[in-house]
Amino acid sequence: MIRKQWIPGFTILILIALISLFDVDNGEIVADANISGADTAWMLAATGLVLLMTPGLSFFYGGMVNKTSVISTMLQSFICMGIITLLWVICGFSLAFGDSIGGIIGNPSTYFFFKGVGGATQADLAPTIPFVLFALFQMKFAIITPALITGSFAERVRFSSFLVFILLFSLLVYAPLAHMTWHPEGFLRKWGVLDFAGGTVVHMSAGFAAIAAAIILGKRKNHGTNHQPANVPFVLLGTGLLWFGWFGFNAGSALGANESAALAFATTTVASAAAMLAWVFYDALMGRKISGMGASIGAVVGLVAITPAAGFVTIGQSIFIGVAGAIISNIVVYYKNKTGIDDTLDVFPCHGVGGIVGMILTGVFAKDVGLIYGDPTTFLRHLAAIFLVGGFTFGMSYLLFKLTNLIIPMRVSEAAEEMGLDLSQHGESILDHKTHSSEEIKKLLKKAS
Repeated sequence: MIRKQWIPGFTILILIALISLFDVDNGEIVADANISGADTAWMLAATGLVLLMTPGLSFFYGGMVNKTSVISTMLQSFICMGIITLLWVICGFSLAFGDSIGGIIGNPSTYFFFKGVGGATQADLAPTIPFVLFALFQMKFAIITPALITGSFAERVRFSSFLVFILLFSLLVYAPLAHMTWHPEGFLRKWGVLDFAGGTVVHMSAGFAAIAAAIILGKRKNHGTNHQPANVPFVLLGTGLLWFGWFGFNAGSALGANESAALAFATTTVASAAAMLAWVFYDALMGRKISGMGASIGAVVGLVAITPAAGFVTIGQSIFIGVAGAIISNIVVYYKNKTGIDDTLDVFPCHGVGGIVGMILTGVFAKDVGLIYGDPTTFLRHLAAIFLVGGFTFGMSYLLFKLTNLIIPMRVSEAAEEMGLDLSQHGESILDHKTHSSEEIKKLLKKAS
C-alpha cells in the first residue's frame, strides 16, 4: 500500500535525478600547474577521515541510548550522509561558499548543482588542491553537524520530521555560519574571528540547536529514571572512530600537507588525551566511578574544545584547553541533570559548552593575536561572536523546530515511545521479541503509528 505522506519526498528525489542529467561542466579532468600532489593526497585522506566520523558518531550515540532505540539513533546519523550530500551538491555548497551576499550567505546560483566545481584549483578557497576536493571536504562537516544534534532528541522524534528539520537547518543555519566564518568575504572572518575547524560552525551550532530541540520536544516519558546505556563497547568504538577521524577534521582544515596540519594533528590528540584524563579524574574526585562512558565523553569533549584552536596554539596550550574543556563540561552536565531540560545525550554541555570554551581560549592563546600577547581585540571579538552565534543558532533552530512541527509533528506518540523507536519507526530491533507473536507486534506497530 502506498503511503501518501512519502510521495513529496520521493517525487523531489526523482526530479533531482532528472535535473542532474543536464550536468555538462562538472568533474572535468584538467591540467593545473598550481595543484600540489602532496596537498591533494593529504586532503583526499582527510576528507575520508572526516566522513568516517559520522558512522563513528552513530556508534557513540547508539551505545548510549535505551536498547529499544539503538537502530533509530544510529540511523539518524547515517541518513545525514545521504540527505546532506545531495543537498550540498544542489545548493548547500553554494550557500556556504558562493559569491558573498553581505558577508552573511553565499549566492545559491554560484555553484548550483556543483556548476564550475571541478578538477582545477580556485585561488581563494583551494589554491593548491582541486576545487571539487575542497567542496567534498567541506561537505563532510555539513554532514556531521546535524548528526550531532540528534543526541539531544534521541528516543522521541519522528524520523520523517527529522529529515525535514535537517534540510532546513543545513540551509538556514549551517550554511550561513560556514559562510560567515570561513568564506574570505564572510562577516565573522573579516572581523578577525578565528575558528580553525568548526568550534562555532559545527559544535556551537549543534549545541544551541540541541537546547532548542530539548525545549520544543519536552522530556522523554522515562526521563529521570535510572537510564542504562544499551552498549558501552559501542560508545568506546565510536570514540575511537571519532578520535581517528578528527585528525582529518582538524589537521585537514589546514587545506594542505604543511606545518599547520602537523601542528593541528598534534594538538588534537594531546588535547583529547588530557581531557579524557581530566574527565575521569574529576569523576573520581567527586565520588563517582571511573567509567568507559566517562573516558569516552571526556575524550570527545577534548576534541571539541581544541577544534577552533588546533592550528593556532602550542602543544602545551592544547593540554590546558583539553583539561579546562573537560572539567567545565563535566560540571555543566551535572547541573543540567538537575534541570528539567531533557538533552538526552548532553549535546549542549559537551559540544555547545566545549565549543564555547575552545573559542574563548583561542582568543586567549592564538599565536600573535591572543590575549596573552597583549592585544584584547581578538579575545573580545570572540566573546561577541559567541553571543552572536549562540543567539542566531538557538533562535533560528527554535523557529525551525516549530515550523517542522507544523509540517509533520516531531514527537512520536506515547505508544511509539514506549515501544521504542527501533520497532515503531523502522520495524527493526536488536532485542529478542519472542515474548510477542508477529501478530501482536503488528498490532503494537499499528497502535504506535
